Order: sequence, then C-alpha cells, then structure tokens
Amino acid sequence: MNKILILAGGYSNEREISLKTAKSVYSELKKNKKYKIEICEPNGEFVKNLRKFKPTVVLNLLHGRYGEDGYIQTILESERIKYTHSGVLSSSLAIDKDISKKIFIKSNIATPKYLKYSFKYFNKKKKFIEKLKNKIGFPLVIKPINEGSSVNVFICNRKNFFKNLIKLKDYGEILIEKYIPGREIQVAILSERILGAIELKPKRKFYDYQAKYNPKAKTKHIIPVDLTNAQYKKVTNIALKVHKLLKCRGVSRSDFRFYKNKFYLLETNTQPGMTSLSLVPEIAKFNNISFKNLIEKILIDASINK
Repeated sequence: MNKILILAGGYSNEREISLKTAKSVYSELKKNKKYKIEICEPNGEFVKNLRKFKPTVVLNLLHGRYGEDGYIQTILESERIKYTHSGVLSSSLAIDKDISKKIFIKSNIATPKYLKYSFKYFNKKKKFIEKLKNKIGFPLVIKPINEGSSVNVFICNRKNFFKNLIKLKDYGEILIEKYIPGREIQVAILSERILGAIELKPKRKFYDYQAKYNPKAKTKHIIPVDLTNAQYKKVTNIALKVHKLLKCRGVSRSDFRFYKNKFYLLETNTQPGMTSLSLVPEIAKFNNISFKNLIEKILIDASINK
C-alpha cells in the first residue's frame, strides 16, 4: 500500500488556499483503496510525524513562503523522502521574482520591465515618480518578491502609487513592474510535457486573489484559447522552456500577458493550486485527464525523481 502524506496549511498568506487544495486532493485520493493517506501541517511536530508515518511520497500542497520556496523541500531532502513538485533550487528560483526575471531576460524571454525597490532607502516623492516614469512608465504594478496567488499585488497610477506602496512596507523589498495590458493566458506543464493553455477574462482589473478564488468574482475561463497555431505553439514552448530552465519537476504553470502580438512572461509557479477553481485541473480535464489521473501522474513523477 502506498502511503501518501499530504502537506498542507503552513504559515504563508496562502494558507487557506493550501487547505482547500488539500481537501480537494484528499477527497479524490481516498476513493482509491491502494492509498493510505494522512494530512499533516508543517508545525513543530512535522519531522516527528514524518518519521512516524514513513510516507512513500509527500504530496506537497503548501503555497507561498516556506512551502514553495525551497524551505520545506530542504527538510524533505534531509529526511530522504520523495515529494511532489519542484526541488530546492528550482523552487527558490521560481518564487523569487527578481531572480527569475533575470533568468528570463538572460534567456531572451520577454518579461515586463521592472526594478527592485527597498524600503530602507528614503525617496523624495516627486523625484521618485519621475524616475519611475522614465524607467518603467505608468501604469505600473507593485508586488512582493516572494508571494504567490497575486497576494498584495496592486496596479498603480501616479496618484495612488504611494498609497499602495505603503501597504507593502512590511516586506522590506518589493518589485515594481511595468503594467502590460492585453489578454491573460496561462500555460501548464506536466513532467516536461505541454499540458495546455487557458485564457482568463476577469471582471476585476486583473486576475488577482479574489478573481482566482472567489466564485462570485465570475472570472471567465476560455479553453481552448483563441490563438493561431503559431501563437499557441510559441506561448506553450516558452512555458516549456522556462520549466526546463528552472529545472522544475511535476507541474508548473506560467502566467503570460499577450499584447500587440507579443507574449510577456510574468512568472512561473512551481506549485499551482488544485482547488475546484484552479486552472491546472481545468486544463487537464479539457485534455481528457481527470482530476484523479492528474494527481496520480504528479505522484508518479515524484516517485521516479530523486
């Protein structure tokens, strides 16, 4: 019998999403009698529980900091336990938006212009606004360097920039990025193969936290995506290229803006959500892969990788 330890919850701002993901996955896996399943939180008893249960595979369903940044992966590596999704280095590179953008740029992958901002340094408002206007241009986006699920992401103009900026002060450092209008397209990769793409049309300003997880937001999901064969091939190949560049494992999802016939890569997620509203299961379903089969493919990927 395969023993699956589902790791969920955690300490990031995405805790509730992680727990929802775990509930969805647990409900599906428990239908199969060949699995013995437990759900575990990464608390002070985590290593003790890990050694007691002795899982065949840890199904890592944590999101955000400490869960998909290489931290929990380091613990699992030290315990020599196989786990789903990307490893230590890949996870830490992908979640750090500054480092990952540098990798994108070096690899000639289009990504919005940006700069890293530190709250340690005082900036005269008028002078700083002019600097942003010249280097990036308004409107722009401000966001944490190492959060997921569009937590604390704001689209800013000149008037509301400082009002929104102060909301992120506790992060210490953030990313300031050129806002790219256009279509929101996301591509899923599974085990170094293109799983598919989906387009999102949120009724909100962009595909933010509420648009992702609140059913009342009524974000429109479009699949298949209305692209030419050449365009579809281009965006999916970029996602596959990045998956390989970052040496990701299992599932990854890359988020793009499509504007003036050009794809801009915003970021790559190494542990995309698996709730009822999540995109990867929806893409898989469209390609005749059930939620159950998707989870099992992710588990198999973990089993055959170190």
